[in-house]
Amino acid sequence: MPVRKAEAVWYGGLTDGKGTMKFGSGAYEGAYSFASRFADGSGTNPEELIGAAHAGCFSMALSLFLGNSGYKPEHIKTSAKVHIEKAGEGFRITVIELETEVKAPGIDEKTFLEQAELAKKGCPVSQALTGVEIRLKATLLP
Repeated sequence: MPVRKAEAVWYGGLTDGKGTMKFGSGAYEGAYSFASRFADGSGTNPEELIGAAHAGCFSMALSLFLGNSGYKPEHIKTSAKVHIEKAGEGFRITVIELETEVKAPGIDEKTFLEQAELAKKGCPVSQALTGVEIRLKATLLP
């Protein structure tokens, strides 16, 4: 299996510094700062990238679990809200809220929700984030 890579460079102090993060594949490179992480400044932040990774991983895992149950999803859209809070002298990611909307013909609500929970637990990113509370709101679209 391939090893995925990313890198970050930071210049300066915590509150007045700035940096860039980029994917090893070259698909993304963006600026980040104290303001983009802890306020409403422009740029990205590690939590946003974790959210994107988690939403993508969960969507793929749900597709797998639904497929293994005999249902082929037409559409899976997942968003992630990553909460970072002050904890002692530092900060901590406390909660990730996954919200997904799925169109999968023929599946009943109960089976869908069971598969969504299994995907939440089986997604490799969820497994890597076991120290964080992960909440899931799953909606089956008509």
